[in-house]
Amino acid sequence: GYEELPKAVNITWSSINFKTILQWQPKPSGYFYTVEIHGRTSDIKRKCILTSETECDVTDALRDVKETYTAHILSVMPREMDNFEESPFAVSEKFTPYSQTLIGKPEIKDYSLKGSKLNVMFKDPLTPYVFPNGSFQSIQDIFQHDLEYKLYYWKDQSSGKKYVTTKSHEFEVSVDSGKNYCFYVQGVVPSRRENRDGQESKVLCTSVGRSILDEYGTEVFIIIAVIALAVITLAIVLPVVLCKRKKAKKARAVRQKGLLNGV
Repeated sequence: GYEELPKAVNITWSSINFKTILQWQPKPSGYFYTVEIHGRTSDIKRKCILTSETECDVTDALRDVKETYTAHILSVMPREMDNFEESPFAVSEKFTPYSQTLIGKPEIKDYSLKGSKLNVMFKDPLTPYVFPNGSFQSIQDIFQHDLEYKLYYWKDQSSGKKYVTTKSHEFEVSVDSGKNYCFYVQGVVPSRRENRDGQESKVLCTSVGRSILDEYGTEVFIIIAVIALAVITLAIVLPVVLCKRKKAKKARAVRQKGLLNGV
């Protein structure tokens, strides 16, 4: 009967840039799962109907990102495919996409270091949600003024980080002229209680006036020096060896000629 079917356990919401996956256990055997998404004010939406998987992409059932949802994971027998009323189910923790989705990595588009000005331009992460014209909404389109970005920057080969914030897509900071800097960008939603800080972008470094030694390190120079030394040694030793062989050959020829003449 229904009551004997195992219920889902370890239900978790995994969400980044509003793409949300629901996961649970155990793998079903002889029965299926169906996911119901319940909102406080929205209609029930069914997803992954009669699945034998233990995860479900529920992104398009959470379009009202400020709504708070719970998921009911129903355990369903194959013979009662259309009747979910009496199916045993487990209930997830509450989930509000707007306050809980993780903010992904921004993408640094361009940067420059001219004199004492470091300029960094970047792009918002995109969400799976689209505008009526078919283009994807960015996280900035959804969070609007609740979202800001931090640029963390530091002198190359030092550890003292500084940061500045912006609500635009560009940073301009004053730095020490003639020095190189490394930096990354991170999205932040200051009003949040959890997941305030997003993922960090890739770390990039300027290379204005950077010497080859800075760029490649001393190891490469040691290797080059060893190769150069080997080439120089070969250039000195090889002619000497060839010259000795030539002299030996000549002496041998003279000896042979002398022996022949003696005969």
